[in-house]
Amino acid sequence: MDEEIQLYLSDAEESMGKALQHTNTELSRIRAGKATPTMLDSLRVDYYGSPTPVAQVANVSAPDARSLVIRPWEKNMLGEISKAIKNSDLGLNPVMDADSVRLNLPPMTEERRRDLVKQVKNEAENGKIRIRGIRKDVNESLRKLLKDGASEDAVKDAEAKVQKYTDSYIVKIDDLMSKKEAEIMTI
Repeated sequence: MDEEIQLYLSDAEESMGKALQHTNTELSRIRAGKATPTMLDSLRVDYYGSPTPVAQVANVSAPDARSLVIRPWEKNMLGEISKAIKNSDLGLNPVMDADSVRLNLPPMTEERRRDLVKQVKNEAENGKIRIRGIRKDVNESLRKLLKDGASEDAVKDAEAKVQKYTDSYIVKIDDLMSKKEAEIMTI
């Protein structure tokens, strides 16, 4: 029984780590006033009939803090990349030239910054919800072990550890959130 409890605990910690990583990824996609190639990670272009991440068909670089340059490996992808950017929810206007697509990021207004902070808080809350869901699932599994004959003390100790994991990962998400908020609100 102790091996099963350890398995549940390690699974809980691994799942919470993945939830934290997912939250971090989602937060990194929220643009904080400066251009980063990761802003386009969720962008898909039609590449010979299949949706493909833009990073797999082009080189994306940030020559300065206010612009991105996308250089496709095949010239015929310029139009597809431009169309994908226009149809996305990025709110950016692509400018095509001979061999690249240029994206100029407008300076953010105070209102836009506040909206982004709300978005950051929502993503952080989603991450916390995922972690609490993992805690709930693991605790239910531990209670099933209790019914199957595991010692009550071992299950209580395991639940305490799961709670400790939950608390620590929620603090980590709060740290990510506060860093991102500070990054967004810095002019």
